[in-house]
Amino acid sequence: MRRLPFIFLLLLVAVPAMGAAAAKKKVVAPAAPTVQHAPAAQTQSAASVPAKKARAVRTAKAAKREKPAEAAPKPNPALIAVYAAMPVADRRALQSDLVWTGDYNGVIGDEFGERSIAAVKSYQARSSAPETGILSSEQRAVLADTAKAKQEASGWRVVDDSVTGARLAIPIKRVSQSSPATSGTRWSSGRGEVQIETFHTAEPGTTLAAVFERQKKQPANRQVEYSALRDNFFVLSGQQGLKRFYVRAQVKDNEVRGFLIMYDQAMMGIMDPIAVAMSSRFEPFPGAAAGPPPRRKVEYATGIVVDSLGHVITDNQVGDGCQVITLAGMGSAELLGQEGDFSLLRVYGARNLTPIAIAPDGPDRSEVTLVGIADPQAQSGASEITIAAAHLARAETAKRTLEPAPPPGFSGAAALDGQGRLVGMARIKTAVVAGPSNAVTPAQLVPIEEVRAFLSRRNVTPTAAGPSGVEAAKASVVRVICVRK
Repeated sequence: MRRLPFIFLLLLVAVPAMGAAAAKKKVVAPAAPTVQHAPAAQTQSAASVPAKKARAVRTAKAAKREKPAEAAPKPNPALIAVYAAMPVADRRALQSDLVWTGDYNGVIGDEFGERSIAAVKSYQARSSAPETGILSSEQRAVLADTAKAKQEASGWRVVDDSVTGARLAIPIKRVSQSSPATSGTRWSSGRGEVQIETFHTAEPGTTLAAVFERQKKQPANRQVEYSALRDNFFVLSGQQGLKRFYVRAQVKDNEVRGFLIMYDQAMMGIMDPIAVAMSSRFEPFPGAAAGPPPRRKVEYATGIVVDSLGHVITDNQVGDGCQVITLAGMGSAELLGQEGDFSLLRVYGARNLTPIAIAPDGPDRSEVTLVGIADPQAQSGASEITIAAAHLARAETAKRTLEPAPPPGFSGAAALDGQGRLVGMARIKTAVVAGPSNAVTPAQLVPIEEVRAFLSRRNVTPTAAGPSGVEAAKASVVRVICVRK
């Protein structure tokens, strides 16, 4: 009899709890109906299965109505305005770099919208940086260097396919072997991990829609996961056997030209960004004005005299395709070689050369003084040596961004420390982007350590002693004029 109060107390606690659990079980519907295999004696009749499915669908719809849908993220007008104020070339270059890091998988274009901003935030998140949607100077410099390293590792090269007439960029280091294909050219790796193939068809009655449908169904093991058909092009991607595949094609005058890329699933981390870059760079019907704009017939830069023998260093872009290189006031110069960021020139017979004083190490502060000669085409014919102050933005790489960027013609200019000694060379680098046009990236400082290493490899010994200071440095810089055909 003494145990009755205790049992009664347990019932008071347990019964309401069991009732609440049962009520909760009745109200909450499962997220998705599950199929259980019961013994034959317990299986329902075939007629009751559709009714049960219908009830499950009605329950799911009711639950969906009760839960308010999450609003789609609205565009951030402030961020969009910031990017709208940027030069188009800088926007395209940023999108291109984000493609190579795997953060952006859209088309490279003039607009920089929410999708592009989301890619910036993705890059920042992976870099453990605040997701502001706007890169700092340091972040932008690191991103550019990372993208460049990935481009170079892939062997990114623009080629003209003589069979189809299309122009495309391929990762030549990944697909070093080429051979004829059914209606184009095939590039592949040694063991077939990566395959790229161009194709075209110009048969009577050819339509983009017909080629689109054929590509979706052939070969038989192709499983399309994404497809988009527009007025003049289409895109397909998905799984083909044990490989990922991507197809892009475009039509013009009843002719369709396209390319296919396939790669092992284990290489998705490497090849997914390359496939996006190839899509943006693809020119199925290149015209006379297609592709990167041609270099100017006359281009100007700044050179730095490093010894009394007439050796001058400048930006490596200056030597590209030059028929004649002239140093203003000194005469013609010989291009001895190009490597990395540098071109090495030599002028013979010049007298009273003033080699620049070289600092033993890097900048002694975050500010440098640039000594150079601006492009006369941008400075109303001015030819005098000028100076410009620049701030060195912090970066995780050896090359630091110069802010603000110096004027045209300052590529190759001398960067001086507080004592007027050379601590590096300014370089306004033209970026190779995934899209069809070039873009100018912010100027960078090539550090003095790289200058010394380059000269050492070329057996050039810079003058150890010499006057320092800004005024002395002015006598050590010269205008470089490149004349092309």
